[in-house]
Amino acid sequence: MGERAVGCVDAGWAGVWGRLGAVRILPLVNFDDAEQAVATARALMRGGIDCVEVTFRTRAAVEAIRALSVLDGLFVAAGTVLSVGQLEQARVAGAQLALAPGSNFEVIRAACACGLPFVAGAGTASEVEALRHFGVRVVKVFPFRTVGGVEFLRSLAAVYPEMRFVPTGGIDAGNLSDAASAPGVLAVGGSWIAPVELVRAGCFDQIEQNARSARMLLR
Repeated sequence: MGERAVGCVDAGWAGVWGRLGAVRILPLVNFDDAEQAVATARALMRGGIDCVEVTFRTRAAVEAIRALSVLDGLFVAAGTVLSVGQLEQARVAGAQLALAPGSNFEVIRAACACGLPFVAGAGTASEVEALRHFGVRVVKVFPFRTVGGVEFLRSLAAVYPEMRFVPTGGIDAGNLSDAASAPGVLAVGGSWIAPVELVRAGCFDQIEQNARSARMLLR
């Protein structure tokens, strides 16, 4: 682990970090098929959120990413990317970003090699330190609530001021504002905006309203 990640995390991916910072919120969604994905994404966009993270927790992930990648103005991320194979599937399907709950340095190297921006996860200061040493500057903090919430983020920002964080795991309408405004936070991720039960029930008006409410909280 002595080798560094050749700077691509900072320079080559700066545009994606800027997009994330502008969006500030990344809805995490599980889909059963592409039709669900498109309907959900359109509801999110009507509600003012033009991005979505499709998790690799269902067999429809690649199909969903492919269908969403052609929607004009939508920023599509692939989540729960745990292997080089999934990373490549996400890239070919059209994902603009990939994220993981943990730190797999083989996947980080592959992301740098193929040019797909990647956010690895950390739940301790030691993991953040290892990623920083490798050249990473944007880290997913997971599971946010379990590892210490906003106080943990403040502690990380104090000792790693050059790092940027994407907290995920336990964020909802009740703590969104605090999490998003914590030091060093680039954007937040959460599944409460488009939970699987609303997606499967076809409650897209409610998803739109949840997105609109989340945007209001961020103001």
